[in-house]
Amino acid sequence: MGGDIALYMLALLIGLILLGVHIGVAFAVCSALGVWLMLGSAEAALAILGNTAYEAVRKDVFAVIPLFVLMGDFIARSGAAADLFRICDRVLKRLPGRLAIATIAGNTVFAAVTGVSIAAAAAFSRIAYPEMKKHGYKQTFALGAVAGSACLGMLIPPSVLLIVWAILTEMSVGALFVAGVLPGALLALLFSLYVVISASRNPDIAPAIDQQAANLTAKQIRSESIGGIGILFLIMLVIGGIWFGWFTPTEAAGFGAIGALFIGIAKGMRGKEILGAIFQAGKTTAPIMFLLITATMYSRLLAMGGAVNYIKTLFLSLGVDPFMIIAVMVVIWILLGMLIDSVSIILLTVPIFAPIAAAIGIDPLAFAIFGILVIEAGLLTPPFGLLVYTVKGSVPDPTATLGKIFLGSFPYFLLILVAAFIVLFVPALANWLPAYMLK
Repeated sequence: MGGDIALYMLALLIGLILLGVHIGVAFAVCSALGVWLMLGSAEAALAILGNTAYEAVRKDVFAVIPLFVLMGDFIARSGAAADLFRICDRVLKRLPGRLAIATIAGNTVFAAVTGVSIAAAAAFSRIAYPEMKKHGYKQTFALGAVAGSACLGMLIPPSVLLIVWAILTEMSVGALFVAGVLPGALLALLFSLYVVISASRNPDIAPAIDQQAANLTAKQIRSESIGGIGILFLIMLVIGGIWFGWFTPTEAAGFGAIGALFIGIAKGMRGKEILGAIFQAGKTTAPIMFLLITATMYSRLLAMGGAVNYIKTLFLSLGVDPFMIIAVMVVIWILLGMLIDSVSIILLTVPIFAPIAAAIGIDPLAFAIFGILVIEAGLLTPPFGLLVYTVKGSVPDPTATLGKIFLGSFPYFLLILVAAFIVLFVPALANWLPAYMLK
């Protein structure tokens, strides 16, 4: 009976989401109703769910998300992203489509101190797009480079999606962080190869820029040095600290936030900007924390009802090829990406999909990175396309329509899926580094 109730609540949850109910509210309603029906007592149901939420919030790992988001907001507001873009541009000056590649390279490094793709999309929309437009880049090509490369923020550690995945599956946050490094580098390489090949075959979309010596003032050199070296220092502090066992992920997040604050102050941030970053981090984190709490309650419902085991048994009893099961998951993830945000997709599907993937013999780390990549692709799919709407709202150009951004980012959508299946078929890309660094 419990399994039937859990499945009914899953159907109700999907129905509520399709009707437009906030997914956190839908999680809470279905959890309360389902546990009440199982126990036959509203008081007992509320007690169990209340204790579940309390225990979830007490976990140290929950502090990782707000601290990493705060670190990213300090860096984004300090102007270090602009410094990073200019440094990458000068280093990559001999490559075709160098401004687009500088955007990808900048996003790759910037992702290592933000953890949120939206921050990268907003920053590089204002920094990189005007430069590409000024030098005659095709508009859809420039917009695609900004929106597509911003996806790297959800894979390269510290990533909020990796943290959420770790919380739901009780995997090591540190191991997932390290697992995302090589696939993140692979994805950045695929993006760069696409730009180079496209710009070489059709120079009109990314005209060559006259090489001129940069006459930087002492103030500009100082500013770029603080921004560029500061970001590299943070990467070594946070990711290196986790790799070498100096910090737990929670401690690394705390040191990272303090380091980002120092960089912001050195770059000229003062009281108003610092408070603005803190408030923005709170606004970004609060909905995620609410979703995590309600999703934990919903996971308790699924566990009590045995729904996960039932669905897993159902899938395995079909006798289909494991690849077909993975294909179904991919289709579900992409369809959900058209409707809801990435965190909600993980909360809704991973408690069910992860045990199925383990049962068919897929490495948990490889599956986690595979899932993050596919879900990342959903950030670029219409009609939701969170990153596309972020770029649209941030680009200082009224002619940059949603249609042009979706069109320009479509090749990046395909490349993300290519990278996802490479990781799935070559799991060493995800699990070799954690085994080597964290042994």
